[in-house]
Amino acid sequence: MPHMVKAIGDSLLANKYTERHYTMVDSSYFDIVVDGMDMAVNGGAGSTAGRARIPGITVCGKTGTAENPHGVNKEDHSVFLCFAPRENPKIAIAVYIENGGFGGTWAAPVASLMVEKYLTGGITRSWEEERILNANLMVNVKIRR
Repeated sequence: MPHMVKAIGDSLLANKYTERHYTMVDSSYFDIVVDGMDMAVNGGAGSTAGRARIPGITVCGKTGTAENPHGVNKEDHSVFLCFAPRENPKIAIAVYIENGGFGGTWAAPVASLMVEKYLTGGITRSWEEERILNANLMVNVKIRR
């Protein structure tokens, strides 16, 4: 079960977990990247991350499929990175599912359910939640004995 640490008892978190960090990428490029991440989720037919759409919340994300050169079956890994809502984001999340295949198939919907639960306190897409809960992602994993 995913979780976050906001505090440990009355103890303050170390500064490295609360201080703002900056990138060396010129901020003039940020809007272009955010537009692309928005289109990946909300761009209509052909959007690689359409399964990450949440009614009433603009999710911006990027799918990925990481090659897996190891293991018996070498199934690719499913990857999705996102933040929401687009304006004044409250959550950013990365989901990586070993042997999960395409990012839009498993990682994107898992991330979107977590984002929806965090932002709204509930899940409106029960069919997607059921699909994830009833999935057997180990079916392609061969365990050596």
